[in-house]
Formats: sequence, C-alpha cells, structure tokens
Amino acid sequence: MKRLSNQTFFILLIVLLSLFNFIEIKAKGQENDEEKTVYIIPIEKEVERGLEAFLRRTITEAVDGNVDHIIFEINTPGGRVDAANNIGEIIQEVTIPKTAYIRSQALSAGSYIALFADNIYMNPQATIGASGIITSDGNAADEKAQSYWREAMGSAAESKGRDRIYAEAMADKEIDLPEYNAPAGEYLTLGPTAAIEVGYSNGTVSNRTELLAELGLSEAEMIEVTPTPAEEITRFLTNSAVVSILLSLAGLGLIIELFSPGFGIPGLIGVTSLVLFFYGHMVAGFAGYEVLVLLILGIGFIVIEFFVPGGILGAIGSICVLASLLMASNNIKQMSISLLIALIVTIGTGIFLYRRIGLEKGPFKYIVLNDATTTDRGYVSTVNRVDLVGKIGTAITPLRPSGIAFIDNERIDVVTEGSFIKENTPVQIIHVAGSRIVVREHNQEEE
Repeated sequence: MKRLSNQTFFILLIVLLSLFNFIEIKAKGQENDEEKTVYIIPIEKEVERGLEAFLRRTITEAVDGNVDHIIFEINTPGGRVDAANNIGEIIQEVTIPKTAYIRSQALSAGSYIALFADNIYMNPQATIGASGIITSDGNAADEKAQSYWREAMGSAAESKGRDRIYAEAMADKEIDLPEYNAPAGEYLTLGPTAAIEVGYSNGTVSNRTELLAELGLSEAEMIEVTPTPAEEITRFLTNSAVVSILLSLAGLGLIIELFSPGFGIPGLIGVTSLVLFFYGHMVAGFAGYEVLVLLILGIGFIVIEFFVPGGILGAIGSICVLASLLMASNNIKQMSISLLIALIVTIGTGIFLYRRIGLEKGPFKYIVLNDATTTDRGYVSTVNRVDLVGKIGTAITPLRPSGIAFIDNERIDVVTEGSFIKENTPVQIIHVAGSRIVVREHNQEEE
C-alpha cells in the first residue's frame, strides 16, 4: 500500500512538472509573439523618384530597428520604370521577411515591386498586372524598352519562385493566355482567385487584421510609417509633369521680368519655381550641394555678362545652369524633355514680348542702344553745302571723274557727272548731296 502511494506521488509530481513546463513554454511563446515587430509601409499614388526616397528611408529604419516583418500595402496605378527598378533593388537586398498586401491595385510598376515580396496577399477587390510600358505621349514604348521590361518582370517573379510566364504576360500583350482573360493583344491582369491559381498570391484577406492572422503575427507590435510633409512635397515636386511646369514657369517669369522695369511678380515666380525644383530634388536625395553651387555660379556669370561685354561669361553661365539642372536628375532623357518644353515656352514668350514691347524697358534698356543719330533729331554726319549750287570755279587737278576744284577761294573735293575734265578748266557746281559735290564743265559762251 505504501509502495503504491509512493508511485502515485511520483506520477503526480511528473504530471505537475510537465504541466508547469507546458505553461511556461506557452507563456514564452506568447511573450515572443508579443515582442515581434511589424513595419507597415504604404506604396501609394504614382511610382516615382519621391516614392523611391521614402521607401529607402523607411526600409533603412526597419533594418536598423531589427523588425521581424515588413508589410508593403500597395495601391498604385504604376509609374516610372527607373524608379521601379531602384525600388526593386532596395527591396531585394532586404533579408527581413517581406509581404506585399495589395489593397486595391498593383498595376505596371506596382506589380513589378510586389513581385519582389516573399508573400503576396490580395484584397477581394484587388488586381495585379497590366504592366506594359507607356511613354509620356501615351504610346507604347519601342521594342527595345518592351523587351527589357518583359525580362525584368519575368526575373522579378522568378527570383521568388513564381512562374515567370504570367509576369511576362503582364508586360507583353503578345503572350496568349485566354484562360485568364488575356488573349493575344491584351495585357494580363489577375484578380485574387486567378492570382492564387497561378501562385502569384498566397491568399485573399479583407483587412490588415486578417493579414496579420495569416502571417501568425496577430500579437505583434505594428509600426505604421507615413511620408513626412517634406517627403509628400518632394513626391509632388519630382513628378515629371510638375518638373516641366516648374521649369516653364521659371523661364516665363525670368523672361517677362527682363521686359519689365524693376523686379516684380514675374521675377518672383521664376525664382520661386527654380527654388522649388531644386528643393524637391535635394530633399529626395537626387541633387547635392554641388548642384546648388553650380547653379549659383551660373546665375552669377549671367548677371556679370550684363556689365562686361564679350559674351563668354554669359555662355559659361548658361552651361553651368543647364548642367545643374541635368545633374539634379539621374534620368537625363526625362529632364531633357522637360528642359525642351521650358525652352520652347520661354523662347516663344520672348519673341512675342519683343514684338509687342521691344527692348526699351527692363534691364535690356541698359545694354541695348536705342538712340539713333537721325537728321530730324539734329544729327548730321557732314555739312551739306547746298549753298554752293551754281557756283563757278576752276579744276586745279584733272577730274577723272573726281578731283579738286578751286571755288570761292576754297579747295573742294568734287566729282563730275562722269565725263573727264582737264586741269585749269572752268567748272560749275550743279548738285550737292551730303559730301558729294557734282560739277560739269562751264561754258562761258552759254552765258
């Protein structure tokens, strides 16, 4: 009996120890789950260089903070290919588990970015795809660009173990996938169900709570980041359309100011536009202080040109300003288009103002000679000797047809009507036009 009692005691002790161990393990598991941190980064609006700068900052913060998971909440119609390429490289370098949650749409460049995530989840109304390259004028890009983009899309999908054919079909409408409503001639766009079928989605969730549950992060701490006011302004100012408008306003303001006396609103608008352009690109990290220094030097040379003749300083200043604008953007082609638009607007306005106003106002009046030495204003180049008409004298040199005659005790340069007159022949002045005094041989018998 005593022996049985000891066995029972040991069995109960083992059970209690196991129970305590189980409770401790569960508590530690909950504690570890609660200690996990999830970084939620939005990818919204157009994909451009301002978004790239925002993602670079927030992803760096996530890495430095040793977060456990990054969730990209995507809702974008697409945007610039160069920005998407850079964003893809940034995401690919991060070793932290990454999930793309498509809240509404991940089209074009947005789909490319989503493909770099380890997991993709979609809202029931979300779509992914339609990634063909469209140029700024609304037309399809050339074959070279399309071939590059197709390969980039396929490689992005393949890097995460997804079938590349569907990513390529998103970028190349010649790929025939009628079973997914994408026959030849149309870009592939996937909804939640089709995306799961082809392995481009890990599941469909209606909200962030369901997503965290799917990822086993329900108890994790969420850190939701948003763009700073400066980053929001930067995203707006670095938009390609806004860049063209800013540069055009800068050119318009400055050219109108040149035709206006003093410094007024047009000049202020021009300077403000330039400041906004460089502010946006410097905050985005595309331009450094060396670009600003180059701009100031260029403007300085141009101003000095107004006071120093020669044109060399003005040319150097213009080159410095142009170089600073191009250096502020690593997309030389897009910046060149914006500059061309601004140049056309500025030159057109300058021609119009010149025809309507002339160069009699503004700074031009100090560097352009407007006075004319006309006769009606009292200016004469030579004395008009009309009083000599009819006078008679003697040719003291042969007139062939020009020479010298002695008239009224004065040696005068004269010219004949075309005939030759010998020396010491009497002559008579018949016409005076400025410094030209015309004579003919005088026949005394006619008197």
